[in-house]
Amino acid sequence: MNQGLSPLAGRTILQIIPRLDSGGAERTTVDIAEALVNAGARALVAAEGGRLIPELQAKGGVWVPFPASTKNPFSILANISRLTALCAGERVDLVHARSRAPAWTALLATKRSGLPFVTTYHGSYSGRSAVKVLYNSVMARGDVVIANSRYTARHIAAMHPFATDRLEVIYRGTNMQQFSTASVSLDRINRLRDLWGARPGQPVVLLAARLTGLKGHKILIEAAHHLVKRGLEDVLIVLAGDQKGREHYVVELNQQIDQLKLSDHVHFAPHCADMPAAFLAAAAVAVSSVEPEAFGRIAVEAQAMGTPVVVTDLGAAPETVLAPPAIEPSARTGWRVPPSDAGALAEALFEALTLNPSARESLATRARGHVEGQFSLQKMTDDTLGVYQKLLIRENTAKPF
Repeated sequence: MNQGLSPLAGRTILQIIPRLDSGGAERTTVDIAEALVNAGARALVAAEGGRLIPELQAKGGVWVPFPASTKNPFSILANISRLTALCAGERVDLVHARSRAPAWTALLATKRSGLPFVTTYHGSYSGRSAVKVLYNSVMARGDVVIANSRYTARHIAAMHPFATDRLEVIYRGTNMQQFSTASVSLDRINRLRDLWGARPGQPVVLLAARLTGLKGHKILIEAAHHLVKRGLEDVLIVLAGDQKGREHYVVELNQQIDQLKLSDHVHFAPHCADMPAAFLAAAAVAVSSVEPEAFGRIAVEAQAMGTPVVVTDLGAAPETVLAPPAIEPSARTGWRVPPSDAGALAEALFEALTLNPSARESLATRARGHVEGQFSLQKMTDDTLGVYQKLLIRENTAKPF
């Protein structure tokens, strides 16, 4: 974007998020900060810290240490004055909140300051009690409320009807240069396969997700049992993700692995920072979630790399992965299976793992085209900066002369 012509040149935009660690919301924060810098704006991010801080700073963003992860009501109240002062001191023009606790701080601070306020729903927040629904509702109180999928937009409209006329659907964007087969060296692929203990030629099914029951690890392990019984005796399941204090869950998974005699077929790996190489190191990717995914970043990125992907048919999956019966088999970009159905997951993985070379190549081409058309990083950043521009124009127009 040409800095001299950009309507955002010289503006200061502040994003607020608990921490900048791994995850779709965190990655999007850094991507938008980079786009703002390229547009000639100042990109501030208020957060407690995190592994993505160096990348944010390398791309021209400014990290503002801020206790944004607190959920303590008294701390949130204290943060309102702190954020109000920050916005005044840094001459902030607009605030964008990406999580509920800091969103309450940002909502009240922007009301005090008279600043435009944007929120993004990165997940479909649950809650049945009146108190929880009220707490969640802050994410629907932006001047513009960004939903990361049509599924999420429907959820917001159902839970918070007052926000319907302020909804904008902006899909999470994938960096098509980073997630490209041409950008990944063989050394990066081999390094990961060595880390996973995969032998040369051994097919790997990758599940890249934090270790929690919501991600369906037990369903995939059971599906692996079916695959071995069907003759794929060399298959290796790689569970790549942080434990984050869920040792009891890991114990349960190991017990299941032992019971099914799959110790040679399942490998636990830490969080992977090199996902483009991880997708190419895998023969297939599984997204076996037992709860709806609000978007499904892993499925989209895997398609960008041309790796066959099998997802649970929940949430935004019909938007991100094209599969029969909604489309003709010849237009498939992946597989969708019913939730918690290990047999169906195994059947889809078997099909993906036994594709002949020409069918696999055709699938990869379709999947890449699908992602380029709908889920590119450029489209996401253009659409988000467009939201900022409209709000700032509206603010300027509303000001009295």
